[in-house]
Amino acid sequence: MGVFVFLPLVLPLTAWPVARLAEQHLHPRTATRLLTVLAVVLALCSTVCLALVMVVGTAQLPGNPLPDGWSDPEVRAAVPYDEVVGKAAIPALGAVVAACVRTVRRHGRVRRQAHRALAGLRGTEVAVLPDAVPYAYALPPGGRRSGPVPRAGAGRGRVVVTTALLDRLRPAERRALFAHERAHLAARHDRFLLAVQLAARANPFLRPLRTAVAYTAERWADEDAARAIGSRRTVARAIGTAALVARGTPLPTLAGLAAPGPVPRRVAALLGPAPAVHHWPPAFTAVGLAAWGAAAGTAVSAMSSANAAVTMVLILHAATPL
Repeated sequence: MGVFVFLPLVLPLTAWPVARLAEQHLHPRTATRLLTVLAVVLALCSTVCLALVMVVGTAQLPGNPLPDGWSDPEVRAAVPYDEVVGKAAIPALGAVVAACVRTVRRHGRVRRQAHRALAGLRGTEVAVLPDAVPYAYALPPGGRRSGPVPRAGAGRGRVVVTTALLDRLRPAERRALFAHERAHLAARHDRFLLAVQLAARANPFLRPLRTAVAYTAERWADEDAARAIGSRRTVARAIGTAALVARGTPLPTLAGLAAPGPVPRRVAALLGPAPAVHHWPPAFTAVGLAAWGAAAGTAVSAMSSANAAVTMVLILHAATPL
């Protein structure tokens, strides 16, 4: 394997340029999908290679349950500086797994709590809460049946908004709010946000992509809302008003109109022309070159992790006593 086993750990750096440029030059739908795919693939590749290095490190520990042949010099020679990086990979992989598990559990817990809180309300798409705290968010489908009658909202997504926020918006801005949140639900932006959250937990070098997707998902909903109500300026006013008074969402993977982030950039984008739709950025542009660079880095990462996995399996198979 040699140094190729370490490449997927650092190749996420190749996606940094496109993470920044995609926010500015791509349609937010295209940017969200592209950056999410890059983040997930790069995270999986780096985790695979970290696990391979961890196997070598674990085999060196006294009293480990692995076959004795896995600690032979031939196996250790497959990883450069095996004594150091092999043992360092053990707590590193443990931290990655623990962080991802915490993220998934927290996400599931918040969603379950939100659905339970809405269980007593009428089962409509919009849940208006009599709360003095202004906030709104899109609650994706979740929950389980607790008997012959399903709980309200358990089988579909709902728009959650408080009376305090509605009181601060004009009627047209309320329509923009509901259109924005419905866009989040229709496109299942919570899945994109959760995917990049987990990717960033798996490899810290992917945090810029997580930040970029959090922004582009909001921009995606902004554009869909503007098209639904027919006024980009109204959506911009609703975003500005909500950002001044609202508290955002209870979890980063739950999207909302007043989600934290560069609100002035969202408003400025809505006050300009609608972005052009491209399934892939033009090749001879800055964002196009950055996208191809990130794609090349992702391809190299995938090939490196696949090569390392196959090589390690063959080496371990040869070292395993019959």
